[in-house]
Amino acid sequence: MNSTNPLKEIKGTIVLAGAGKMGGAMLSGWLAQGLDPKHVAVIEPHSSDEISGLVARGIQLNPLPKEIGAVATLVIALKPQMFREAGPKLKSFAGSSTLVVSIMAGTTIASLQEVCGGSVVRAMPNTPAAIGRGITVAVAAKNVSAEQRAVANALLRATGSVEWVDDETLMDAVTAVSGSGPAYIFLLAEELARAGVEAGLPQDLATRLARETVAGSGELLYRSELPSATLRQNVTSPGGTTAAALEVLMGPDGMQSLLTRAVAAATLRSKELAK
Repeated sequence: MNSTNPLKEIKGTIVLAGAGKMGGAMLSGWLAQGLDPKHVAVIEPHSSDEISGLVARGIQLNPLPKEIGAVATLVIALKPQMFREAGPKLKSFAGSSTLVVSIMAGTTIASLQEVCGGSVVRAMPNTPAAIGRGITVAVAAKNVSAEQRAVANALLRATGSVEWVDDETLMDAVTAVSGSGPAYIFLLAEELARAGVEAGLPQDLATRLARETVAGSGELLYRSELPSATLRQNVTSPGGTTAAALEVLMGPDGMQSLLTRAVAAATLRSKELAK
């Protein structure tokens, strides 16, 4: 594949099952990076005006399997609960040589192979994919070829960076850390604003300060090569205001304990979804 624009090198039809927030973000990323719309078919009964508008560019919307022909890649971006109902219908889009890429939480390679067949890549993206700043972790079944893995990598990389693991059991913890992680960050901004109001700030000002502080700190972390611990230490003067706050946040019942329990709870729930 051409390393400068691998999406243009993808052969065959790509079927996207589910064009909600995450599926829609992936589709937007593919088209923005040069994927020919005529090579894409979208299965989405409740399509948005934006998705429906893409038909004029050549995308097929809700075609029958016989109208598509051979499907090279099936990307499943459904909610796990919906997959239980829609899965058998998707099987008609996947042949034995079809690459099946799933971004559904808690849905194992084994269950995907059982329902859809094909060569399965299980992946977990996160919502910053909507602005091209997502992080996706993927694991491939043993029958996925090097070429299919490269196709999956190109499709997933359209919304941000991609990490690969060899052990599927890690995906539950991945879901808990990066898949669910944006909600933890949004909660931090929410609670920081609330605490600011408790300290006497007007609501609007506290909200703006919290939002910009979280967003700006995230961007600094993204651009810096320094570890997060070093960046934290750089803000902290001995005996200062930050140090006083960190004594609370890093105390026995502080963030370390809270996040450890939160990630453990999310990991457990991901395992439960797979049952």
